[in-house]
Amino acid sequence: EKWHQKLSERNNKRWDVIKTESDADIKYVNPLKLCLGINQHIEDGDIIVADGGDFVATASYILQPRSFTGWLDPGVFGTLGVGAGFILGAKLTHPESIIWAIYGDGAFGYSLMEFDSFVRHKIPVIAIIGNDGGWSQIARDQVEMLNDPISTELAATDYHKAVEALGGVGYFMDNANQIDDMLTQAKESAKSGKPVVVNARIGK
Repeated sequence: EKWHQKLSERNNKRWDVIKTESDADIKYVNPLKLCLGINQHIEDGDIIVADGGDFVATASYILQPRSFTGWLDPGVFGTLGVGAGFILGAKLTHPESIIWAIYGDGAFGYSLMEFDSFVRHKIPVIAIIGNDGGWSQIARDQVEMLNDPISTELAATDYHKAVEALGGVGYFMDNANQIDDMLTQAKESAKSGKPVVVNARIGK
């Protein structure tokens, strides 16, 4: 019982830190605030598919699956690119579930063209891209050890426009005040049967 109490206390302290840091005023959208917002929109029966590095690691501390089968991720080896296959599998085996896909902008490069498949097969996923213009999880160690960011810097690409061109619905977010309304719109778009991307420009 003491062990359980100690863990509970540590968990509560961690949540206090997350909530405090989510209010930090940073350029673009605070990723902690975004994840807290997403968590408020997840409901019983929803499935979360995670495909990414830094943004997904942040999400994994905050998003709370509502069931034991409510979370799918790249696994211990960090096998990026599993997102599209997991989305297809999750929706086809759980047709009544809302599928939330949490992507880093680096990992999203593996799945972008699969939105053509989602449109053709009527897979109404809600994909959230934490777009910070880089492979941040790699850069964090690489720059420190090698003093060189080579190949870790990405453009702040308009992924939402690419998804629209493939027949899906795209939203762009660059302000934390947009979080709740835009996630509500994304859910409505998905319920109409179309795959959705929210391209969220997040702070570093």
